[in-house]
Amino acid sequence: MENKQKKIVLTGGGSAGHVTPNLALVPELLQHGIDVHYIGTDDGIEKTLVHDIPFHAISAGKMRRYASVKNITDIFKIFKGTKESKRILKGLKPDLVFAKGGFVSVPVVWAASKLKIPVILHESDYTPGLANRLCIKKAQKICLSFDTADARSERSILTGSPIRKDILDGDRAAGLASLSFSGDKPVLLIMGGSLGAQAINDAVDAALDTLTQRYDIVHLRGKGKLNPGLEGSDSYRQYEYMEDGLPDVFAAADIALSRSGANAIFEFLALKLPALLVPLPLSASRGDQILNAGYFEKRGYAHVLEQENLNALALVQALDALWEQKDEMVSVMGNSKEADGTSNVLNVIFENIGVQ
Repeated sequence: MENKQKKIVLTGGGSAGHVTPNLALVPELLQHGIDVHYIGTDDGIEKTLVHDIPFHAISAGKMRRYASVKNITDIFKIFKGTKESKRILKGLKPDLVFAKGGFVSVPVVWAASKLKIPVILHESDYTPGLANRLCIKKAQKICLSFDTADARSERSILTGSPIRKDILDGDRAAGLASLSFSGDKPVLLIMGGSLGAQAINDAVDAALDTLTQRYDIVHLRGKGKLNPGLEGSDSYRQYEYMEDGLPDVFAAADIALSRSGANAIFEFLALKLPALLVPLPLSASRGDQILNAGYFEKRGYAHVLEQENLNALALVQALDALWEQKDEMVSVMGNSKEADGTSNVLNVIFENIGVQ
């Protein structure tokens, strides 16, 4: 009797951080002969990012942490999305649903639970977001990126966060050549997330004369945030963002300056790239980046500079301190259990669907 092909549904969306870890799993899943499908929304970023596997669209509401009439109307969207998910899952009959978070995952997980389809959740941040909190009780396993008290519960397992394999395949010489850097000075990579980080950009601009004496700098400033007044330096390259060639630029970098979103910092960990993290402040977030950064600093993977303390002088001093401890940090990161998040998560999936 021929073995039935295994089938998995991936879900997650609303931001790239809820999609790219899922996509990091796809090549290996396909290589193992698994039929992979994605459930997302038609108007979410997942629709534009998901390629090469079937995509199924549903409705999804968003529950906000503040009073809003949309919290009422979006409840109906969640129930509509659950009904749509149930119909899709009944047709697909997957062996497993893997949910990465974001509010599109809520109706999918709820529908899977009603249909008795096993669910694995993954949480990237130090503490779970609201969508995952609404799904936790319905999951058989919860993969965690951070070694918190929750990671030692019966259903939880410390995995780290999945990252794209191509990020690890960069070539330093190619990166230096693409940036027209000689390699004589250390390369500082600066990035502030998909939208950029104005506070980081402003501090870098103010300190640039000093920084370019020490480093060759590649700066991903965010959409619409280029500074035309900074053109012309042999030691400074600025981009809004970078789609092609980023693995080579990562390979060329010696240290990084960044926000502390989970995807970015776990890429740094896998690359063994020491970073100075400037977390998004509590006034602009639920505080997850502050907790992420604190954990990485405690583990010896990064240094932290709070945004309220960020200025030109503090930035230069903090980057110099990072450079002084670079070699020690690279060694610590090389011994991390969380660094190989992709393999760790795949092992949990394979174990739960009986794939060798």
